[in-house]
Parts: sequence; C-alpha cells; structure tokens
Amino acid sequence: MHRAGMISIWFFIGTLLLAYGVLILGAALYELVAPPEHPVVLAGLHAGIWWGVLLIVLGVVYSLRFKPGRGK
Repeated sequence: MHRAGMISIWFFIGTLLLAYGVLILGAALYELVAPPEHPVVLAGLHAGIWWGVLLIVLGVVYSLRFKPGRGK
C-alpha cells in the first residue's frame, strides 16, 4: 500500500494542523492583548488559545509520527 519514495498523506495533515494551530493561537493571543470592543459571551473561556494549543500538539504528533524517511 505504501511504496518507497512516497510521502504519507498524514504527514501533510500534521503540517496543516500545525500551521492552523499557530495561526489560531496567534490570533487568540492578539485578542487577549487587544480585546475587541464587543466581546462574545464566552470570551472568558479563551477557546482560541485552547484550540490553537490542541492543534499544535496534534500537528507535532502527526508530523513526527509520519515524517518522511522514518521507516528507513
């Protein structure tokens, strides 16, 4: 199923999760420093920070687990 020289799709999914996590975490941290004029109801939970950290952790796990050349 997996041929030599091919890169697993899960590696790319991991890098995308990592990139999205960094973007979401960055936006959430900016919102923490400069709060919006009209915050949402549950803004105190800081969901963007938790979601960004979760995506970063999952992205690192997938990227390291399925990185190219690991099986050699």
